[in-house]
Amino acid sequence: MDVHRRRPAKAPPPRTGGGAQRQKHSQPSPRASDALPLPLYLTNTIFFTLFFSAAYFLLHSWRDKIRTSTPLHVVTLYEIGAIVSLMASFIYLIGFFGIDFVQSFIARSSHDDWDVDDQNERFFIPEDSRRDPMPMPMPKLVDQNPSSEVDEEIIESVVAGITPSHLIESKLGDCKRAAAIRREAVQRVTGRSLVGLPLDGFDYESILGRCCEMPVGYVQIPVGIAGPLLLDGREYSVPMATTEGCLVASTNRGCKAIFASGGASSELLGDGMTRAPVVRFGSAKRAAELKFFLDDPVNFETIAVVFNSSSRFARLQGIRCTIAGKNLYIRFTCSTGDAMGMNMVSKGVQNVLDTLQNDFPDMDVIAISGNFCSDKKPAAVNWIEGRGKSVVCEAIIKEEVVRKVLKTNVAALVELNMLKNLTGSAMAGALGGFNAHASNIVSAVFLATGQDPAQNVESSHCITMMEAFKGGKDLHISVTMPCIEVGTIGGGTQLASQSACLNLLGVKGSNKESPGLNSRLLATIIAGSVLAGELSLMSALAEGQLVKSHMKYNRSSKDVSATTPKG
Repeated sequence: MDVHRRRPAKAPPPRTGGGAQRQKHSQPSPRASDALPLPLYLTNTIFFTLFFSAAYFLLHSWRDKIRTSTPLHVVTLYEIGAIVSLMASFIYLIGFFGIDFVQSFIARSSHDDWDVDDQNERFFIPEDSRRDPMPMPMPKLVDQNPSSEVDEEIIESVVAGITPSHLIESKLGDCKRAAAIRREAVQRVTGRSLVGLPLDGFDYESILGRCCEMPVGYVQIPVGIAGPLLLDGREYSVPMATTEGCLVASTNRGCKAIFASGGASSELLGDGMTRAPVVRFGSAKRAAELKFFLDDPVNFETIAVVFNSSSRFARLQGIRCTIAGKNLYIRFTCSTGDAMGMNMVSKGVQNVLDTLQNDFPDMDVIAISGNFCSDKKPAAVNWIEGRGKSVVCEAIIKEEVVRKVLKTNVAALVELNMLKNLTGSAMAGALGGFNAHASNIVSAVFLATGQDPAQNVESSHCITMMEAFKGGKDLHISVTMPCIEVGTIGGGTQLASQSACLNLLGVKGSNKESPGLNSRLLATIIAGSVLAGELSLMSALAEGQLVKSHMKYNRSSKDVSATTPKG
């Protein structure tokens, strides 16, 4: 039954250039399972038959008892024997297949939707650059300290396409070793070096089946701290992961100005993740009928019960529909606790679609996401209605602080904001981009705290407002951000580095007393950080400091040519 336990009848032909010698030494050492006799297969057959026969007998016996109203706990001698046989055969089969069988099944299932042919999987390289396949299959290995010869055999099997790259972890049971083997296979296939991409010092077990498939290392991004940010009466040290010089320093200066002026305040305007499937009917009339059905408040409570049953935290807030011909786009909005919530809302939507299919059997579900959500794309629906957390943050910066810390004046900032962030963005036809560089701060905090960096697209929607205050002496500045999509559990937040940054902010994990409070607090911190970043950059632009500061902090005089890896 286990093809990996039988050796091929004929050894593969030797390779040129010393390959034969290497292949000779890379043969695995004989194992006890290689000499297993034929009765093992007979034993498997007996226990399989015993298992299903006992299960079949018990099911029929219990069905007869139900029909005759006989108590199920009253058992006969035959039933006791069947129960014992069922348990014995089940224990044998579990012991025979073991955990390797379960891991292989899970790994294969998780890749069915994108792996067409496991046996022919390569690294998507031209056909003429691939090596000749090795006829000998890779043995299933579970030892944690293999010899280099065994690793070499696995590498050659991956390079040749015999062993699918995504199954290395399940075959070895060692994620770090699997990453090292895959890394070497990629280098041989591509002929390119990965020197400089770190491999050691990372917990590859933590990303298996969660964050990243087929890892070969990890990318280092330095993390700086801006702050303290005084927001709503509390101080925060804001972690920012970035490779852009001046960004942390500039945000830090904005935090200093806000702190010296008494701090900033924020308000959460909304909290709801969205998902919008697209369904199609045979006519526009039928599509409109479903729209009217979903728009009816009488039906909302019923739909909400179905939606909310998918999760402890998902709570349906609203449904908005729009029609394009005979196609209907249904935008669901729901709260998601401390999770960012994309998977949560998708499960709820699937429940509703399955239920609607009973009343609208002619409904054809084209996709669970029809882009009316809208996720990871700039969209007016998000800018107007919001998605994720909608936050407004404001501060009054004193005239003395504007002059001494920001090195400019209130009138210059107000004029620049009107001409740049408002008029200039309008002239460019901006969509949610009425700001100086909100995306800079959002991306840096996203990377540091394990958020989905692709959602920076809509999360950076922001309008920055500046007005003279107290007769023109002080500055009132605000940022309004309708689409901050963050979570403090799930995804990349579980990784050690990102978890540490969340802990620094005091928002790690789920809030036990009030689910959703941590993610909402993180969103307000991001908005406060954007406020600081906007304030500092606009001041630099108003006084012509931008180029000077970048030349000072974003240029290195160090000669790195001697340490730059070749190849």
